[in-house]
Amino acid sequence: MRVAVSCQEENLDAEVDPRFGRASKFLLVDTDTLSFEVVENKQSLDLPQGAGIQAAQNIIAHRPDAVLTGNCGPKAFKVLQAAGVAVVVGVKGTIREAVKAYMDGKYTAANDANVEGHWV
Repeated sequence: MRVAVSCQEENLDAEVDPRFGRASKFLLVDTDTLSFEVVENKQSLDLPQGAGIQAAQNIIAHRPDAVLTGNCGPKAFKVLQAAGVAVVVGVKGTIREAVKAYMDGKYTAANDANVEGHWV
């Protein structure tokens, strides 16, 4: 299984970024081997709106089975869900801890976004 985890640093001991759309990068982690690939999210950082949607489209291209993050807004959530990607929110700790907790069933996919979107 491959999971994308929002982060600011490129290692398994980095903290999970609580922001999905404005995380600077994602680690795409193989849950069996803990090998990972870095997926940059720079294109979303300076957007006045739509960062979550852009980040979701960016990560979907890498075909994760799930996204682990602290918070995810409704627009990004819908894009990920439509692509068949499980969205797990409320995730904390290091990426290594988060992946293990998810695999151990301590985190499950959300049914909806956990923060409001920015409607203009």
